[in-house]
Amino acid sequence: AEAETLLFAAARDDHARTVIEPALKQGIWVLSDRFSDSTRVYQGALGHVAPGLLNAMQRVTIGDLKPDLTVILDVPVEIGLKRAAARRGAAAADRFESEDISFHQQLRDAYRQIAKNEPQRCVLIDATEEPTKVAANIWSALRDRFFAANAGSATASA
Repeated sequence: AEAETLLFAAARDDHARTVIEPALKQGIWVLSDRFSDSTRVYQGALGHVAPGLLNAMQRVTIGDLKPDLTVILDVPVEIGLKRAAARRGAAAADRFESEDISFHQQLRDAYRQIAKNEPQRCVLIDATEEPTKVAANIWSALRDRFFAANAGSATASA
């Protein structure tokens, strides 16, 4: 788990330096499907890598870089595993997908705990809804987080 943490840290460092930071400097929004929370969950909570090592790797690789908003799509484990199986079709499950249901329940619990601990950054979206409803809920979270204050002032000045 420690070696895996180092590999993910190296990949994240490269991604932050070559993609994320240059885009942010140009005023471009960055949307990423995984970031440091994934390492905290997979290698930390489930891999039992010491928080001190995770914190050190984060300081070295991304420093103070942190998402303004983290959307956590939440589904019961059984539904998530069925969706993953449908996506991969006849291909073999990867190392994480082939773990037992207890592993996946711990993953879900760890992500839900992050959302609970950091409500200023995280929003938990019920992903059991129809895709259009999930998308609407994500857009609503974006609007509320980034545009609500500006929308009110634009209306007041009109």
